[in-house]
Amino acid sequence: MDTTFPKARGRLMQAVGATLAAFAVTGAATYGTHALAQGVQPVPPRAVTSPVPLGAAAAPLQRAADYIVAVVNSEPITNNEVRTQAQRLAQQIAQARRPAPSQAELGRVVLERLISEKAQLQLARDAGIRIDNQAVDQAEQSVAQQNKIDVPELRKRLAQDGISLAPYRESLRDQLALMRLREREVDARVRVSDLEVEQFMREQAANPQAGAVQINIAHILVAVPENATPEQIAPLQAKAQAALQRARAKEDFATLARELSDAPDRANGGQLGLRPADRVPPLFLEATQSLAVGDISGVVRSGAGFHVLKVLEKGAPGMSVVQHRARHILLRPSAQLNEAQAREKLAEFKRRVLNGQDDFAALARVNSQDASAPQGGDLGWASPGQFVPEFEQVMNALQPGQISDPLASRFGVHLIQLQERRTTALTRAEQQEVVRNQLRDKKLEEAYLVWVQEVRGRAFVEFREPVQL
Repeated sequence: MDTTFPKARGRLMQAVGATLAAFAVTGAATYGTHALAQGVQPVPPRAVTSPVPLGAAAAPLQRAADYIVAVVNSEPITNNEVRTQAQRLAQQIAQARRPAPSQAELGRVVLERLISEKAQLQLARDAGIRIDNQAVDQAEQSVAQQNKIDVPELRKRLAQDGISLAPYRESLRDQLALMRLREREVDARVRVSDLEVEQFMREQAANPQAGAVQINIAHILVAVPENATPEQIAPLQAKAQAALQRARAKEDFATLARELSDAPDRANGGQLGLRPADRVPPLFLEATQSLAVGDISGVVRSGAGFHVLKVLEKGAPGMSVVQHRARHILLRPSAQLNEAQAREKLAEFKRRVLNGQDDFAALARVNSQDASAPQGGDLGWASPGQFVPEFEQVMNALQPGQISDPLASRFGVHLIQLQERRTTALTRAEQQEVVRNQLRDKKLEEAYLVWVQEVRGRAFVEFREPVQL
């Protein structure tokens, strides 16, 4: 069996993303801010089930007046479940400054989402997908880390919001199961042929306007808490304005991002990465449309807070890209080594390397269960999209020489060390790989929507009482 760590895999859960980013409040400094409202990375069409934000994972205790509104293959959905999710969705829409739907439309959308989730979770159970407690622990820890608090503080805030810990953790477990199911069910359907890649590149060469301009933006986020008062917002806006003044005074933007930004990408200087313009948040694109490379925008307000934007690259597709060179140690859970034991073993490897007792490459050669082991785990130079999202996001956040904590992917448990980072012009072969990934992402979106409809269509759904919000 080929044990090579797979590259060029589609970003099925890009919005949910790497290292349990389904549960990270991306770009938020407070635990109640939702990814849909952040204005940093819009949820793609395939992400029908939105990431579970802290404070939305568990419904309040059901009241005596609760009732069943629908049954999905014998499993009920209650009115309180719909009401709770509808309240959260309404908050997200308000934070994103989008027109509010009617109560009837909101209830219909949320009920359909819950029906789709319920049918997918049933399919995951039938497929034997099981999420162990260690994976849920990592999800919980990821939420805490993204919000700059520890797990005890996270649990304290959940309790303050009237959310029980056990239902919240079960919701995280469900989202992990859904993510793994989608990766397995949808990923296998999508293939991009060499002919499709060449045809796309020929069309771009013949008509450059047909291909989207690519842009790389760095940003500093000063996050604004959910439901913040004007008194709370004012100093945060002043902080963003001060960051803008320092950036325009020629201070290094990447350094400012690492110092001031509340976004998870601050470790990478706040870079979003080179991408087609149609995959940049519209708010960011509008604010930078008239800017040249090196220019800095004014302060921009999104649902997540205040942003300062800098244009790092802009031009035709395929010009240059930020590449990473990393090495890793991969342990595959088995009957002899479960996931928790693999994490513990890799954590010990990290401690030994940091203490100077061992060399990362030497440990990889002896212990890694990947084809890169003979090379000391070296994965070579990689362009964006070459690794699975859960691996790539953690790698991108590292500084050269830094070692990650153990992280789980669909292939096993990894320990990553970033060796180098560079911006480089792409060769013809690398441009082909970028195009292949772009085409694959598009196909994945389409395949995911078809798959969701198929799962929903196979489910037996009985509607009972009307939803009341």
